[in-house]
Order: sequence, then C-alpha cells, then structure tokens
Amino acid sequence: MPTLLVKPKAESGLVQEITPESAGWTYVGFALHKLATGATVSAETGEREVCLVLVSGKAKVTVEHQGRTEDFGEIGERMTPFEGAPFAVYAPKGSRWTVTATTALELAICSAPGGEGFAPRLIAPGRHPQMTRGKATNTRYVTNIMPEDDGAAQSLLVVEVITPGGHTSSYPPHKHDADNLPAESFLEETYYHRLNPAQGFAMQRVYTDDRSLDETMAVEDGDVTLVPRGYHPVAAIHGYDLYYLNVMAGPSRVWKFHNAPEHAWLFTGV
Repeated sequence: MPTLLVKPKAESGLVQEITPESAGWTYVGFALHKLATGATVSAETGEREVCLVLVSGKAKVTVEHQGRTEDFGEIGERMTPFEGAPFAVYAPKGSRWTVTATTALELAICSAPGGEGFAPRLIAPGRHPQMTRGKATNTRYVTNIMPEDDGAAQSLLVVEVITPGGHTSSYPPHKHDADNLPAESFLEETYYHRLNPAQGFAMQRVYTDDRSLDETMAVEDGDVTLVPRGYHPVAAIHGYDLYYLNVMAGPSRVWKFHNAPEHAWLFTGV
C-alpha cells in the first residue's frame, strides 16, 4: 500500500500530484500548482471531471466544452486559505480548462470519474455558506464547494475546513468505506493541509476497526494525506490553525458515514 502521507515534491510549479494509480485506488485525483504571476496551466479533463479551487490568489479561468468557451474572467479574492471562502470552477468530462495567474496563485485540481450532462460552472463564495460544526474544542468551520446535493457533478465532492489551534476535526471518528447505502457510502478521500503560521503541524490518524490499517502522521504545511478506508480524525496543535481541502469520490455521489461506536458518547458533549 502506498504511504498515506505525501510531501510536496517542489516549491513551485506542480508541487503535489496524486493519481488513482499512485494512490492505489480507483476514483480520487488531486494536484496542487503554485504559479507566479502571469504563469499559465492548462489540461484536458478526458474521462474525468475537475474542480479547480483557488486556494489563494487570483486568476483568469476559461473552460472549453462542446464547442463553446466559458470565460469566467478574473476570479479570486483571498490571498491565504485562512481569509474567507474560495472561488472555484467546475470543468466536466470532455473539456479543456486554462488558468492564468494574475497574482501569485495556489491552484488545487480535484478530479474524479466524470459523466454526461454536466456543464462548466463558476462556484463563487457564498454559494454554499460556511457552517459551524461541533462544540467547545471540537468546533470547526466548514465550507462546501461541491456538496452532494448541488446536482453539479457525477462523482466529485469537495469541501474545505478550518480547524482552530487546539481543536479536533473529522471527530468523533467516522468512516465511509463500505458501499452499503443507505447506511454508509464508499468514498476515497484526500486531505490537503495548510497551517497558520506555516511552521506548525497537526496530527492525523487513519485506522480501521481491526487495526489492519493504523497510521498516525504529523502533517505539515503543504502535505497531503490519503484516506483509502477507515476512520481519519485530525487534531490541530495549540497555536496553529489548520486548513484542509477534502476531495472525495466513490461509486455513488453520497456522503453517508459511520461513526466509531466506542466514541459515540462524545456526540452528547461535543
């Protein structure tokens, strides 16, 4: 099994690239580009669909699909992922997208198997309002980018979360590794982590009930963690806020999870 902790491979350009082949799974792909002002990146989606998330910075974005070019102009507001909601663009199967940085840009490319009948779209801040989940030191702030109920994609689910320093997230532990709807859905998942201040770290554990998978990782700024199965709680260390961008996909575009029974009592308090 590939390592679950993926370190950045460069300081600029293509700094992260997770494919189904490299991850040893079927659905989720993730890449991260850091581009200087004026730099351009472009690609064809092929049989996959893509969500382009401006993690930080501004860019001009176009998507060519079925003989038409959707020009979304210059988009982006925040200069760090800790400064409000993101801009994103969806590019369906069989399209070509182009992004040109108009400032220093951190661009996430989230992908999964595509389907017919979907169109390019701009996902602006405020389309899906930020939600607060949890209580006390389990409080975190969630912004859906592509939720299951938006009808916008075949497979992709994309969400970002801010976890304040000293708080937990993806907790109490839950999993989504059984294709057993309506009780539970099977979803592969990636976490792209950022820390504020950047020299911080957080902890993430990925484990199954039988402990055949049980890894605990110190994640640093720019790391990606893979969740092929099992529970996957995160803890942000005191003094360092944690941002992560989740990409999920599986045979059904449904997020239905199963809570770890031994920790279910926590729901009465947090």
